[in-house]
Amino acid sequence: MRIALLGAESSGKTALSQALAQSLRGQGRTVALVPEVLREWCAQAGRTPQPHEQMGIAQEQAARVAQAEQANPTPDFVIADTTPLMIAVYSDLLFGDRTLYGFALAHQRSYARTLVMGLDLPWVADGLQRDGPHVQAPVDALVRAALDGAGLPYQTVYGKSMARLAHAERALRADPRIAALVGPTAQSGSPVRWSCDTCGDGDCEHRLFRRLLAP
Repeated sequence: MRIALLGAESSGKTALSQALAQSLRGQGRTVALVPEVLREWCAQAGRTPQPHEQMGIAQEQAARVAQAEQANPTPDFVIADTTPLMIAVYSDLLFGDRTLYGFALAHQRSYARTLVMGLDLPWVADGLQRDGPHVQAPVDALVRAALDGAGLPYQTVYGKSMARLAHAERALRADPRIAALVGPTAQSGSPVRWSCDTCGDGDCEHRLFRRLLAP
Protein backbone atom coordinates (compact mmCIF):
# COMPACT_ATOMS: atom_id res chain seq x y z
CA MET A 1 0.00 0.00 0.00
CA ARG A 2 1.45 3.33 -1.08
CA ILE A 3 1.66 6.44 1.11
CA ALA A 4 2.82 9.76 -0.38
CA LEU A 5 4.31 12.73 1.44
CA LEU A 6 4.13 16.03 -0.42
CA GLY A 7 5.05 19.57 0.49
CA ALA A 8 7.19 22.61 -0.12
CA GLU A 9 10.89 22.68 0.64
CA SER A 10 11.87 22.55 4.32
CA SER A 11 8.41 21.36 5.33
CA GLY A 12 9.56 18.17 7.05
CA LYS A 13 8.78 15.46 4.48
CA THR A 14 11.93 13.43 5.04
CA ALA A 15 11.87 13.56 8.84
CA LEU A 16 8.21 12.53 8.90
CA SER A 17 8.64 9.76 6.32
CA GLN A 18 11.39 8.20 8.42
CA ALA A 19 9.39 8.53 11.63
CA LEU A 20 6.34 6.94 10.00
CA ALA A 21 8.42 4.06 8.69
CA GLN A 22 9.91 3.46 12.13
CA SER A 23 6.50 3.61 13.80
CA LEU A 24 4.88 1.17 11.38
CA ARG A 25 7.80 -1.24 11.65
CA GLY A 26 7.45 -1.08 15.41
CA GLN A 27 3.88 -2.29 14.94
CA GLY A 28 5.06 -5.34 13.02
CA ARG A 29 4.52 -4.01 9.51
CA THR A 30 7.07 -4.20 6.70
CA VAL A 31 7.88 -0.82 5.16
CA ALA A 32 9.88 0.30 2.13
CA LEU A 33 10.96 3.94 2.27
CA VAL A 34 11.64 5.62 -1.08
CA PRO A 35 13.81 8.75 -0.79
CA GLU A 36 13.65 11.85 -2.96
CA VAL A 37 15.34 11.33 -6.33
CA LEU A 38 15.72 15.07 -6.98
CA ARG A 39 17.92 15.49 -3.91
CA GLU A 40 20.16 12.65 -5.07
CA TRP A 41 20.26 14.08 -8.60
CA CYS A 42 21.30 17.55 -7.39
CA ALA A 43 23.97 16.10 -5.11
CA GLN A 44 25.47 14.08 -7.97
CA ALA A 45 25.23 16.80 -10.63
CA GLY A 46 26.20 19.68 -8.36
CA ARG A 47 23.36 21.79 -9.76
CA THR A 48 19.60 21.92 -10.12
CA PRO A 49 18.01 20.34 -13.20
CA GLN A 50 17.15 22.15 -16.41
CA PRO A 51 13.63 22.06 -17.88
CA HIS A 52 14.39 19.17 -20.25
CA GLU A 53 15.70 17.05 -17.36
CA GLN A 54 12.60 17.28 -15.18
CA MET A 55 10.58 14.47 -16.76
CA GLY A 56 13.42 11.99 -16.41
CA ILE A 57 13.66 12.73 -12.69
CA ALA A 58 9.90 12.37 -12.30
CA GLN A 59 9.95 9.04 -14.13
CA GLU A 60 12.81 7.77 -11.99
CA GLN A 61 10.92 8.72 -8.82
CA ALA A 62 7.91 6.73 -10.01
CA ALA A 63 10.10 3.80 -11.06
CA ARG A 64 11.71 3.56 -7.64
CA VAL A 65 8.33 3.44 -5.95
CA ALA A 66 7.32 0.59 -8.26
CA GLN A 67 10.60 -1.23 -7.60
CA ALA A 68 10.12 -0.93 -3.85
CA GLU A 69 6.61 -2.32 -4.14
CA GLN A 70 7.83 -5.33 -6.14
CA ALA A 71 10.38 -6.40 -3.54
CA ASN A 72 10.23 -9.93 -2.18
CA PRO A 73 8.60 -10.17 0.25
CA THR A 74 6.15 -7.46 -0.75
CA PRO A 75 6.15 -4.69 1.88
CA ASP A 76 2.95 -3.82 3.67
CA PHE A 77 3.63 -0.13 3.01
CA VAL A 78 5.68 1.87 0.54
CA ILE A 79 6.29 5.39 1.84
CA ALA A 80 7.34 7.88 -0.83
CA ASP A 81 9.30 10.88 0.42
CA THR A 82 7.81 12.99 -2.40
CA THR A 83 6.35 11.93 -5.75
CA PRO A 84 6.53 13.12 -9.37
CA LEU A 85 3.87 15.69 -8.52
CA MET A 86 6.47 17.82 -6.75
CA ILE A 87 8.63 17.79 -9.90
CA ALA A 88 5.61 18.89 -11.92
CA VAL A 89 4.89 21.71 -9.46
CA TYR A 90 8.44 23.04 -9.57
CA SER A 91 8.50 22.78 -13.37
CA ASP A 92 5.34 24.86 -13.43
CA LEU A 93 6.59 27.42 -10.90
CA LEU A 94 10.14 27.83 -12.17
CA PHE A 95 9.82 27.26 -15.91
CA GLY A 96 6.13 27.77 -16.69
CA ASP A 97 6.05 24.16 -17.92
CA ARG A 98 2.80 22.37 -17.09
CA THR A 99 3.40 19.32 -19.27
CA LEU A 100 4.45 17.07 -16.38
CA TYR A 101 1.12 17.26 -14.57
CA GLY A 102 -0.54 14.56 -16.67
CA PHE A 103 2.09 11.96 -15.83
CA ALA A 104 2.44 13.10 -12.24
CA LEU A 105 -1.28 13.07 -11.42
CA ALA A 106 -1.80 9.68 -13.08
CA HIS A 107 0.95 8.32 -10.85
CA GLN A 108 -0.48 10.08 -7.79
CA ARG A 109 -3.71 8.12 -8.15
CA SER A 110 -1.83 4.96 -7.19
CA TYR A 111 -1.41 6.09 -3.56
CA ALA A 112 -3.76 4.92 -0.84
CA ARG A 113 -3.12 8.08 1.17
CA THR A 114 -1.51 11.43 0.42
CA LEU A 115 -0.18 13.60 3.24
CA VAL A 116 0.59 17.27 2.53
CA MET A 117 2.98 18.97 4.91
CA GLY A 118 1.71 22.05 6.71
CA LEU A 119 3.89 25.17 6.61
CA ASP A 120 4.32 25.44 10.36
CA LEU A 121 8.01 24.44 10.65
CA PRO A 122 10.93 26.89 10.56
CA TRP A 123 12.56 27.22 7.16
CA VAL A 124 16.29 26.51 6.82
CA ALA A 125 18.64 26.73 3.84
CA ASP A 126 19.96 23.37 2.71
CA GLY A 127 22.14 23.18 -0.37
CA LEU A 128 21.05 23.53 -3.97
CA GLN A 129 17.36 22.81 -3.57
CA ARG A 130 16.44 25.54 -1.12
CA ASP A 131 15.10 28.66 -2.84
CA GLY A 132 13.86 30.52 0.23
CA PRO A 133 10.83 30.73 2.52
CA HIS A 134 9.04 32.98 0.03
CA VAL A 135 8.67 29.96 -2.28
CA GLN A 136 6.89 27.76 0.25
CA ALA A 137 3.42 29.30 -0.04
CA PRO A 138 3.32 29.32 -3.88
CA VAL A 139 4.50 25.70 -3.97
CA ASP A 140 1.94 24.68 -1.37
CA ALA A 141 -0.81 26.41 -3.36
CA LEU A 142 0.18 24.62 -6.57
CA VAL A 143 0.29 21.23 -4.84
CA ARG A 144 -3.19 21.69 -3.41
CA ALA A 145 -4.57 23.10 -6.66
CA ALA A 146 -3.24 20.11 -8.61
CA LEU A 147 -4.69 17.60 -6.17
CA ASP A 148 -8.02 19.42 -5.91
CA GLY A 149 -8.26 19.82 -9.68
CA ALA A 150 -7.69 16.11 -10.19
CA GLY A 151 -10.15 15.16 -7.46
CA LEU A 152 -7.43 13.47 -5.41
CA PRO A 153 -8.01 13.47 -1.64
CA TYR A 154 -5.27 14.45 0.78
CA GLN A 155 -4.75 15.31 4.42
CA THR A 156 -2.64 18.21 5.69
CA VAL A 157 -0.51 17.42 8.74
CA TYR A 158 0.81 19.92 11.27
CA GLY A 159 2.84 19.94 14.47
CA LYS A 160 6.43 19.41 15.56
CA SER A 161 8.16 16.08 16.05
CA MET A 162 5.92 13.52 17.78
CA ALA A 163 2.83 15.70 17.47
CA ARG A 164 3.32 15.77 13.70
CA LEU A 165 3.79 12.01 13.64
CA ALA A 166 0.64 11.49 15.71
CA HIS A 167 -1.34 13.73 13.35
CA ALA A 168 -0.03 11.79 10.34
CA GLU A 169 -0.89 8.44 11.91
CA ARG A 170 -4.44 9.59 12.65
CA ALA A 171 -4.79 10.67 9.03
CA LEU A 172 -3.58 7.28 7.82
CA ARG A 173 -5.90 5.33 10.10
CA ALA A 174 -8.87 7.24 8.71
CA ASP A 175 -8.43 4.98 5.68
CA PRO A 176 -10.08 1.63 6.54
CA ARG A 177 -7.55 -0.27 4.43
CA ILE A 178 -4.71 1.06 6.56
CA ALA A 179 -6.64 0.70 9.81
CA ALA A 180 -7.18 -2.98 8.93
CA LEU A 181 -3.40 -3.47 8.85
CA VAL A 182 -2.34 -1.44 11.88
CA GLY A 183 -5.51 -1.10 13.91
CA PRO A 184 -7.79 1.93 14.46
CA THR A 185 -5.59 3.40 17.20
CA ALA A 186 -1.87 3.65 17.84
CA GLN A 187 -0.36 0.45 19.22
CA SER A 188 2.65 0.04 21.43
CA GLY A 189 5.82 -0.93 19.62
CA SER A 190 9.40 0.19 19.34
CA PRO A 191 9.67 3.78 20.57
CA VAL A 192 9.99 6.26 17.73
CA ARG A 193 12.93 8.61 17.95
CA TRP A 194 13.11 11.68 15.73
CA SER A 195 16.36 12.40 13.93
CA CYS A 196 17.73 14.63 16.72
CA ASP A 197 16.88 15.96 20.16
CA THR A 198 15.38 19.16 18.71
CA CYS A 199 13.17 17.13 16.41
CA GLY A 200 10.62 18.68 14.10
CA ASP A 201 12.30 21.97 13.35
CA GLY A 202 14.08 23.01 10.20
CA ASP A 203 17.56 22.66 11.68
CA CYS A 204 16.83 19.07 12.61
CA GLU A 205 15.76 18.32 9.04
CA HIS A 206 18.85 20.15 7.81
CA ARG A 207 21.18 17.86 9.75
CA LEU A 208 19.25 14.80 8.59
CA PHE A 209 19.70 15.76 4.94
CA ARG A 210 23.41 16.34 5.48
CA ARG A 211 23.76 12.80 6.81
CA LEU A 212 21.84 11.37 3.87
CA LEU A 213 24.14 13.12 1.41
CA ALA A 214 27.37 12.26 3.21
CA PRO A 215 29.64 9.84 1.24
